[in-house]
Amino acid sequence: MADSSTPPPGDASFAAVEQARAAAVETAGSPDVVGEHLGITPEQPGDAAVLGEVVTHSFASRLPGYVGWYWAVTLARVPGEVHVTVDEVVLLPGEHALLAPAWVPWHERLRPGDLSVGDVLPSTEDDPRLVPAYTTDDDSADDPEGSVVAREIGLGRERVMSREGRGEAAARWNAGEFGPRSAMARHAPGPCGTCGFFLPLAGSLRHGFGACGNVYAPADGHVVAVDYGCGAHSQATMVADDAAEVVASAHYDTGSFDVL
Repeated sequence: MADSSTPPPGDASFAAVEQARAAAVETAGSPDVVGEHLGITPEQPGDAAVLGEVVTHSFASRLPGYVGWYWAVTLARVPGEVHVTVDEVVLLPGEHALLAPAWVPWHERLRPGDLSVGDVLPSTEDDPRLVPAYTTDDDSADDPEGSVVAREIGLGRERVMSREGRGEAAARWNAGEFGPRSAMARHAPGPCGTCGFFLPLAGSLRHGFGACGNVYAPADGHVVAVDYGCGAHSQATMVADDAAEVVASAHYDTGSFDVL
């Protein structure tokens, strides 16, 4: 924002400070929010002799919440005319203006756990976690074993998880609360893969993950890694300590006495 406080002689656009202020006040709705004149910026639309004069007057903003902003009023004058017209009035941020953070698309702002009741999270067509599947044929309904296989590989669904999507999920689960490197797993009597409450997943992740079905386990109802474990393992046993010495109850002889 160039400052030219002294207008050139005979330059009506530079001299029309009050006209520019009046335009700013009209747009702002109150003279209280239009502050002091900050300067004049000559615009360069082209040859001034042909296109005329175009300048922008700047006024400090006193709008609450707009610290460092200013009113910019652009004036123009046709060549050979004395009358100055108002082109536009805008509120612009200055060098030290208080600005909102840069806008980020919703799919980049979204974080795990943000989805709540009633929310809808549509997946994009180019989601790398998903790939097209195939439609099962009518004969598969007569083959129960074939139906199981078809469901496992995704037949009958429009899209299934891609290799990349499955890899991301596996890495996330392994690094999570119910992964093999958690504190609970390191102190467990055995891994989930050997636990009777472990329910393996179907599909390509069956060898690495399953669901916990032990109501007393901290991972009940969650996906767990086969190498995860907790104290509720089905094969966990109590180690009995050596039997403590039995101490008889105290006995008081009230039927005899000592003669000293």
